[in-house]
Amino acid sequence: MEQQTMEKLPGVDFAHSYGMTESMIVTTNPPENHSTAARAQGLHLSAGCAGIGIEVMIVDPEGNEVPRGTVGEILVRSAGVTPGYWNRPEDTAKALQDGWLHTGDGAYMNDQGYIFIVDRLKDMIVSGGENVYSAEVENVLGRHAAVAMSAVIGVPHEKWGEAVHAVVVLKPGMQATEAEIQEHCRAHIAGYKCPKTVEFRQAMPLSGAGKILKRDLRAPHWDGKTRAVN
Repeated sequence: MEQQTMEKLPGVDFAHSYGMTESMIVTTNPPENHSTAARAQGLHLSAGCAGIGIEVMIVDPEGNEVPRGTVGEILVRSAGVTPGYWNRPEDTAKALQDGWLHTGDGAYMNDQGYIFIVDRLKDMIVSGGENVYSAEVENVLGRHAAVAMSAVIGVPHEKWGEAVHAVVVLKPGMQATEAEIQEHCRAHIAGYKCPKTVEFRQAMPLSGAGKILKRDLRAPHWDGKTRAVN
C-alpha cells in the first residue's frame, strides 16, 4: 500500500512513526529512508529509531535484553510514558515494570538502532516449534487481487500445536478459492507460514476503533482448550 501511494504521489515526502497511547511517539522513520536507495536496503520497512530522550530495549520473556537482530518485546522508557491506567492497578503493574513500559509488540533492532516490528506478541503463532508472525502472512494476503481484508490466527492442531488459519473477506464481485489463496502465499513466504486452512467471511468483527477483533475469531476454535484467547 505504501509503495502504491508513493507512486501516485511522487512529489510527496513520506515518513512514519511508531507509538501508542501509553507512550506517545517512540520512533520515527524520516523521508530519506523512503528513497529508492534506502528501500533497496529495506530501511522503509523499519519503524525508525528512538527519538531524543526515549529509551527502547528489546527483551526476551524473562526480561533480558536480546542481541541485535533477535525478536523480542519492545520496552520503552521516557518522560512521555504514562504513569499508569486509571483505577486499574493490576494492569498498571503488568505494563509498567522498573520504569519500563511493556508494549506487547514483537520486534528486532538492527546494528544501526532501527526497529523492525514483526507482530503483536499475542498474535504470534507457534506451529511445530516455528514462530509465525501473523502480520507477515497478512501482508502477503493483502497483495492478492481479490482480498479486501484478512486476519491470521493460530488454531489447535494435534501434531503441530497450532496451525496457521486465515480469515479472509473478498472484494465485492471478486472470487477466490482456498487453494488459490494458499498458492499465492506459497509463492511469497515459506511453506510453514502459509495458511493450512482459509475461512471466507462477509465481514470481520471490529472494535470501535476499527481494529479486527482476533479474540472473537479465535474463540470458537479454542473453546474448551487450555490456550488463552486474547
